[in-house]
Amino acid sequence: MGRKIGSVVAGYVTMFAGVFLLMTLFWYLLGANGAFRPGSWDVTGTWIALLLGAGVVAAIAGGYVAAAVARDASAGTWLAGFVFVLGIAMAIPVLTAGAPTDLGPRPDQLPMFDAMSKGQQPAWSALLNPVIGALGAIFGARLRRT
Repeated sequence: MGRKIGSVVAGYVTMFAGVFLLMTLFWYLLGANGAFRPGSWDVTGTWIALLLGAGVVAAIAGGYVAAAVARDASAGTWLAGFVFVLGIAMAIPVLTAGAPTDLGPRPDQLPMFDAMSKGQQPAWSALLNPVIGALGAIFGARLRRT
């Protein structure tokens, strides 16, 4: 049991690090004007596609790591459950929040962390992320031959 819990932690850390690194790379490649619609805090379709792609890659890597640590592909299912529950919990504020009114105009140049805190994603993407994460974790775990 301890090995499976450790494998879920290792898989989630892998997923978190993968998404963070890929999104940082994408931010430096696209910048604010590529990530956001002109003069808006709404993210572009390109940004959403990159976010979903990063989620898939990171989830597969996380599932693979979880299965490797646990030496059992079922660790991917454990990780998938954790990712799904946590993802839904993180989507709830996005789904229940009204349209923000105090963000002000978006400057052309801004730090990545300001973009992360003020960027507005569509509600459907907040719901899709946990599904992608869960399915990717299961797929990644199955790639690992135990």
